[in-house]
Formats: sequence, structure tokens, C-alpha cells
Amino acid sequence: MAAKLDYHWHLRKIMADRGLFSTTDLIPLLDKRGITLSSLRGRLGHICQRSQPTHRNGEPMKLPVVIHQARLGADEFRVIRPVQPLSHAVLIDHDRHLDVYLDQDAARRIAGLWMLAARSPRSLIHLPMRANRPPVREVPDDVGFQLDLVLLHHSLQFAPSSWKQVRSRLGAGRPQTVNLPDADPVDNAAVDWAARHYRENRDLFHQHLHAETLFMTGSTKVFRETARHFLDVARNGPSYVPVHPSYPYFCTELHSNDGILGDAREIHIEYCDQW
Repeated sequence: MAAKLDYHWHLRKIMADRGLFSTTDLIPLLDKRGITLSSLRGRLGHICQRSQPTHRNGEPMKLPVVIHQARLGADEFRVIRPVQPLSHAVLIDHDRHLDVYLDQDAARRIAGLWMLAARSPRSLIHLPMRANRPPVREVPDDVGFQLDLVLLHHSLQFAPSSWKQVRSRLGAGRPQTVNLPDADPVDNAAVDWAARHYRENRDLFHQHLHAETLFMTGSTKVFRETARHFLDVARNGPSYVPVHPSYPYFCTELHSNDGILGDAREIHIEYCDQW
């Protein structure tokens, strides 16, 4: 029997060990070897420009949503969707990892929905995206398929196998505006990074795939601490891309080294301004 070869991606850790925290730090080192960073993007799709989040403490966010009620047997489920479609957002399954491409508006609204998942443990937060057109910009050309996204608290104990029936029972719903009092969920300095890697840590994301939908199940804490990734893209992506024409890719990721992924794959999140 032929041996199977597998690998683990440790580029981010290796860069950090050498004091490199941005793709721009790689450019002069690669230039010395006759390599341009843009030529590597297709093979090293998870190299990201990572910035420090811009804090705007106390800035409220008003999030228009539609609230649906769906009954399945004796159980009733509360499903929350954004009022306006997330037209400029796609979630692509690439088997080993997941890619999210989105513009500024979609990134900001997904951040709000992410925070809403943290404070709504009895609700399913549904982000319909699988029918959206992908961005004009080149995306990795390996085989992948588009998905919807559902965010839910682990205490709900919802069975993804029931989702298709629940989804088919959703009516027009009731519009409502949700007030999120602080658009900056958690400061980096407030995160206990060491505790994330303790064996006892239960604040982890778990993923399930059913009915062309990715289910992200997590705790209040892990949703609150990771919403910043989408806020970071919304606030910094539009200003970064125009001034970096040689490498106009602003991205971040939910990474396996961050101590937030249980039975879950990494998610690469990239700003795109052309749709």
C-alpha cells in the first residue's frame, strides 16, 4: 500500500518566531531570492497582512435584522437574518480550509451578526450567501463550493440535520433593529491568550456541514473575541488596498494556532472591493 503524505501549515508561527508579523516584512527577504510575493499567492493563499485593530470604544452599531419563528414538531426555533442580503460576501469550502471574501459593508454587518450570536444563545443566526456571485478579483482556482453560514451557541444543541426542514418553514419574519452598544467587542489586550491553549479550554468553535450550510457553533466568549476579525477588515481593508497596488490583499484569519478551533477548519477572511 502506498504511503499517504500529509502536512501541517506552520508559516505564521515560523514568521512570528522570527519577528515577522506582516506580509510586507517578507517582501525584501523574498526579493533577495528573486521571488515576488504576488507570484506566490496562489500557492501560499494564507499569507495575510495583519493589522492592529482600530479601537472606537463606545461606538454603537445598529443592525437591521428579520426575526423568524419556525416550528418543527414540538420544537420552535428562532432564526435571525440580516434585512438586506449580504450580496458582496461569499464563503467557499476548499476542503482543507474555508475562504471568506467580502467588501466593507458585508464585513461590518457580519461583525455585528457575530456579536449578536454571542448575546443570543437561543437563536440561529443565518447568513444566506451560497448563491452570491464571487468577487471579480482572482480567487484560488482549486475546487471549492459556496456555502451559507449559520452561527449558533453551543448550549442550543441544535442538530444540523434538522436545518433543511427549519429553513423551509421560515416565513416573512418580523423586521427589527438590534442595538449593539459597543462595536468593539474585545480588546486584544483583554484576551487571555495563554488560557486558550489550556487543555481545559472549552471556548472553541466546532463546525458541521449540512444542506450547503456551514454551522459555526461556539460559546459567548469565543464569538465576542473573534468578531474583531471582521471589524478589522471593514475598518482597514478599504484604506490598505489602494496604497499597496503590488499586493492589494488585506486579510485575516481564524487560525489553528489561535486556540479557538476545536473540530473546525481555519477560515481565511479577505477584503475585496471589486464585485
